[in-house]
Amino acid sequence: MIIRRCSTLVLVLLTFFQVKVSDAQSNATNENRSPRIVNIVNFIRLLEPRDAAITEDVLFKTVENQVALMKKYRLGGTFLLQYDALIDPRYQQLLKSLPKDQFEIGAWWELPKPLIEKAGIKWRGKYAWDWHSDVGFSVGYTPAEREQIIDVYFNDFKKIFGYYPKSVASWVIDAHSLAYMSDKYKIVASANCKDQVGTDGFTLWGGYWNQAYYPSRINAYMPAQHTEKQLPVPVFRMLGSDPIRQYADGSTVTTLEPVYPYAGGNEQWVNWFFDIFSNDPALGFNYTQAGQENSFTWAGMQKGLEMQMPIIARLKQEGKVQVQTMQQSGRWFRETYKVTPATTFTVTKDLGDSDKKTLWYNSRFYRVNLLWTGGHLLIDDIHLFNESVPDKYLKDVTTENKSFFYTLPVVDGFQWGKKDHPAGFRLMEIVNGNEQEISGGNPVFSNTGKSTAHVSWPGDNGSFEIDLQEDRLIITGGKNKTGNWFLDLRVADNAGTAFQSADSKRATYTFNGHTYYLELIQGKMEGHVSGGLYRITPDQGTISLKMKDE
Repeated sequence: MIIRRCSTLVLVLLTFFQVKVSDAQSNATNENRSPRIVNIVNFIRLLEPRDAAITEDVLFKTVENQVALMKKYRLGGTFLLQYDALIDPRYQQLLKSLPKDQFEIGAWWELPKPLIEKAGIKWRGKYAWDWHSDVGFSVGYTPAEREQIIDVYFNDFKKIFGYYPKSVASWVIDAHSLAYMSDKYKIVASANCKDQVGTDGFTLWGGYWNQAYYPSRINAYMPAQHTEKQLPVPVFRMLGSDPIRQYADGSTVTTLEPVYPYAGGNEQWVNWFFDIFSNDPALGFNYTQAGQENSFTWAGMQKGLEMQMPIIARLKQEGKVQVQTMQQSGRWFRETYKVTPATTFTVTKDLGDSDKKTLWYNSRFYRVNLLWTGGHLLIDDIHLFNESVPDKYLKDVTTENKSFFYTLPVVDGFQWGKKDHPAGFRLMEIVNGNEQEISGGNPVFSNTGKSTAHVSWPGDNGSFEIDLQEDRLIITGGKNKTGNWFLDLRVADNAGTAFQSADSKRATYTFNGHTYYLELIQGKMEGHVSGGLYRITPDQGTISLKMKDE
């Protein structure tokens, strides 16, 4: 009997000890993980002229329900006000009642009729809020007019809330406006639209893929390379893009937005997205924005938001994500990084039965995407960044319902390829005199220091090691048995690319009047081989690329 009691006591103590060790290991793991930051951002319009059924009452009720849901799960966040909603007493009363330590009120930078007219500018829109680029956004106004508009908004905001807004976001904001807001009103955070081609008239393509960056003073979409050339306002990328499908078809919307039944409103997709977001390797930090503008109405977003909020709350409780306001994230970014950091967003297991895996790497110099499909590696995106390239609207205005923001394409899988056949560098080998794509197993992602991502990929004929450094991309096939491997840049027939020519050490590109190069540090280039734009072969088992435009 005594022995049994002693055994029971030992078992209890061992179980207690194991639980404590497990908890300690879990806490240590969470403490050592890179931060995973979630901003819940809802932006507010007073009216919706595109649908008569969406009345001002419907829009207001939507925001009330968003507030109630966030409070239910004890989740703070940011509400951004379009000017017509800013001056509406109902929204003022509702938002002033929110706990200031949990909620932030900021500016949504679409420009409705009351704001434009108060700034002394003639309204050119068809409705009191007009969503077209040349009317409802800063790119449709001259730099002097933009300053007038900013002054009116910020001064009225201060009269209502007692302070200037610290966070300002929009689908697009030009560099002149962002610099003026930063220099005069000291905003600390901004956000712009996800990468896309043509959706709602907005094209933003080739930028820092996710997370956040310090923009150039003359190009709000272009990451800066030096502190003296950057705005001290981190720009976060909105909407929570699917790292695989949103890029594969840049004209679609595959995001965390809860109104889309195949993405943010789909339980399987949402669980997958938050799993990779919170658990897969991430260099630096990972970021996503949840929430929805009230124009989609509570009926449209309720199912998706009621699915997402408890997941975010659980991940927060488990210590896997941090839920912050935009202002908090902006201040954290500024305290943590003096220049734009290197970051990654990885997918080790795709949705459903898909075998795709991917790694997005961003730095202040470039971005690159590595995509594995069917056991093959494709480098389907490389864009270089240069702070000296101004955005199109620094001094000019758009006169159409379109706006365009680009960086410098070296590889553009979506725009230079075809549906289900993206362009890109394919990793090839010669076997028995025949060229074929190299096959392999599952890549392993890891981080080395603060700015290097490492990929180890076991190929069928030997392994490849890939290092993504802040200004270099290095591929080593030292353990490759054949030794006859190379990269081929292949694009769709008649694709309109920026490529001009290639010699033995560099490829020349021209885009929007700017000439730039992809230069080899180690290896050899040869143009127009086997139907590709150019081929890169290794030197002593290594290809090393300089990933800077200077």
